[in-house]
Amino acid sequence: MIPSIPQSQAFKKTYSVYVGLFFLFLLAPLIVVAVFSLNDSLFPSLPWEGFTLDWYFEDSKERRGLFHDRAIVDSIGTSLVIAVCVAVMSISVAVSNALLFERYHFRGKSVLYSLMLLPLVIPGVILGISILSFSSGIANNLEDNYGMDLELLRPGFLLIVLGQFAFISTMATLVISARLRKFDIQLEEAALNLGASRFDVFRTITLPWLKPAIMGSAIVAFLMSFENFNTTLILAGSDSPLTITLFDRMREGSTPVLNAVSTLLMLGSGALALFSLFVQRKKEQ
Repeated sequence: MIPSIPQSQAFKKTYSVYVGLFFLFLLAPLIVVAVFSLNDSLFPSLPWEGFTLDWYFEDSKERRGLFHDRAIVDSIGTSLVIAVCVAVMSISVAVSNALLFERYHFRGKSVLYSLMLLPLVIPGVILGISILSFSSGIANNLEDNYGMDLELLRPGFLLIVLGQFAFISTMATLVISARLRKFDIQLEEAALNLGASRFDVFRTITLPWLKPAIMGSAIVAFLMSFENFNTTLILAGSDSPLTITLFDRMREGSTPVLNAVSTLLMLGSGALALFSLFVQRKKEQ
């Protein structure tokens, strides 16, 4: 709907109802999940048996809450460590990529840029299988020929980080490149003419300009890593991240503990999103 074009009252009301129904469609499943995490029942379904926080804090044989479920708590910790590593690596490479593709012209630049975008169009499962096949081939060759057993090349923490980094770094590069494209390069030239070194120019001028995009990209990279499933499923080892642990639990049967985990993730994601908006708005003021 274009605000500058006059609209009838009937159209405005219909449009408002449509928008309301659309957001209700998006929020209804999340609300249902959160509500049933508070249901005093062994199963996340009707009828409503009463309000309880047991699925968060109880520690008994019949009911083991989220914060006393060692497998889930450990998987959350594993996912947090993986997400932080992926976010740091992705932002570091993304800043370098943005400077390379936006500031320099060289032979084969378009080909290199296309290769950088390639992980975005490859399905996550295929990406995971490719990384696993490549690393396992190297590990098997080293073990057969030299007797070296490199566990780092087997399914586990390192392969998960590399698999997620492969496509998340591309997303971060696109965001930071878009911000860098709006930068007035004359500011850098003026600082260089005044005697500043290139490192000082980057640290005091370019980097502060990129800071909102870097922080936004870091939050997006963290969330994308934390909730990734397809690639992680192929590359996970014995220490499973949260998404794989939840998948294994769902195969055994849904319980309100899974609803509690989902509610905690919704609150955490919402808090990060609000923090990102707050930081960006503060920078604009």
